[in-house]
Amino acid sequence: MHAVTADDHPSPADRPIAVLTNPTAGRGRHRGLLPEVLDRLAAGGRPLRVLEARTRTQAEAACREAVAEGAAALVAVGGDGTMHLALQAVAGTPVPFGAVPAGTGNDFAEATGFPADPLAAADAVTAALRQGRTRPVDLARITGPDGAHRWYGGVLAAGFDAIVNERANRMRWPRGPRRYDLAILVELARLRPRHYTLRLDGVTHETEAVLVAVGNCPSYGGGMRICPDADPNDGLLDVVVGGRYTRRTLIREKPKIYRGTHVHHPLARTYRARTVEIAAAEITTYADGERCLPLPITITATPTALHLLLP
Repeated sequence: MHAVTADDHPSPADRPIAVLTNPTAGRGRHRGLLPEVLDRLAAGGRPLRVLEARTRTQAEAACREAVAEGAAALVAVGGDGTMHLALQAVAGTPVPFGAVPAGTGNDFAEATGFPADPLAAADAVTAALRQGRTRPVDLARITGPDGAHRWYGGVLAAGFDAIVNERANRMRWPRGPRRYDLAILVELARLRPRHYTLRLDGVTHETEAVLVAVGNCPSYGGGMRICPDADPNDGLLDVVVGGRYTRRTLIREKPKIYRGTHVHHPLARTYRARTVEIAAAEITTYADGERCLPLPITITATPTALHLLLP
């Protein structure tokens, strides 16, 4: 990427809206809507710059480049994974962000107020562009011991769900959702509580747990309300810890996550903090459904880190 100078930036009226699309999101069920989504975004009166990328790495790099080159806003069309990649470019900047939910899981977009229908969401983004309106929202910033960092908008998983995701990603067979189902079975057979050290705003908690989630928003995985009281506008992170669950207990409690009632189980603990430090052996975290940093990590609630294009 070349160094950006003042001469590289277009005039304010000509600055484009950068659009990251993922036609395969939601197994492609909204692929046919993409031309109309783009037409509705173009109705805001600014040129569109549709970002080209074949991989996650390329998509994130394309978003960063568009923002560095002076994009007026960044819009992501896809699911939580697509949103996660786009957030890395706009988090902590004044560049506005629009979400058009079109994935299997659209938890971040829906939790922050975007319509569930992709065309309605595109209209909302366009209206905000015309009006010059944005709404601030919190994000979570993850930092590793080497200083590497990532941002996320929804939920970070650091327990059984993260372990299952890691297992599924290592498997070459079967393809599709059956691979995830098989990974669940494998990890259920291997289920054991892990030792965690949690530091919440400087207070240390040593615990044995199966589930650990840190939410900026309430849900992940397409409506699983793992952190049911999380609010992306309160400047805090919600931490949910599921203790020494047996296989039977975990299987019985898992459906309750969709209602958010799992937190009432005697082995569940909930906390709220601005800074969350997590340490445990041999666990790689997943945030917004995307592979993230290995433990240990520090997560910091960052108020108004993102400016949403909502009227």
